[in-house]
Amino acid sequence: MDGIEVVVLLDVGGLQDKEKFEKHVKKEGFKTVEGEDFVYTATSSTTTFSTKAYILEVFKKGLQKNVFNDANLIFLLNETPYPTYYFDKNTNDFELAQVEK
Repeated sequence: MDGIEVVVLLDVGGLQDKEKFEKHVKKEGFKTVEGEDFVYTATSSTTTFSTKAYILEVFKKGLQKNVFNDANLIFLLNETPYPTYYFDKNTNDFELAQVEK
């Protein structure tokens, strides 16, 4: 197994210090996609469950170190899209977005 290809798309409003945020995610192994705002790639050698947990943790910590209005996170593991998460300022964590039926 070569690892899991990861693509993370962050939709964040009112982020105060993008440089500080990106320095954090780069330190945690994510690369910025050139020409794209808040799109990151990485390769994971762990399970999809561990990779998903790691993505949520890294981006949560990056946002907690910053000031922002709102944030949504979407990611793909080996081109498989996962549900959207939104940052809940009450729980200070990413929560699974409820899909409208």
